[in-house]
Amino acid sequence: MNHATPAAAAGGGVLIGVAVTWLWLALGRIAGISGIVGGLSRTDAGWRLAFLAGLLLTPIALAELGVAVAWQPPETSWPVLIIGGLLVGFGTRLGSGCTSGHAVCGIARLSPRSMLATLLFMLTAAAVVFASRHGFGR
Repeated sequence: MNHATPAAAAGGGVLIGVAVTWLWLALGRIAGISGIVGGLSRTDAGWRLAFLAGLLLTPIALAELGVAVAWQPPETSWPVLIIGGLLVGFGTRLGSGCTSGHAVCGIARLSPRSMLATLLFMLTAAAVVFASRHGFGR
């Protein structure tokens, strides 16, 4: 996050917007990553695998083209990462989707359910960050 610039943020936003719009117009699908991953065992796994491959390969391709791609490994232990991942997975099932489905796509469709889900995601994230930085003896 130390190297973020308004131009990079805007470019990333445009790329996300193009990707979710293309998926919606071409296939009639919402680009909710938890739903895409959760549906990999279905018969329509091809587009899901292609979308996920694009998420993983795009930063590599950009780096090969000379675009600065900033990535820093998490500053925590593997058990914390695993527990966090399981909690996020549980939360996406409980909330019927993730931030990409609700915040990026749902709010754009003016979905009241997605607006409420996104509000709850953000409030929960703020509470967890506050508690982890101030409440757990960090």
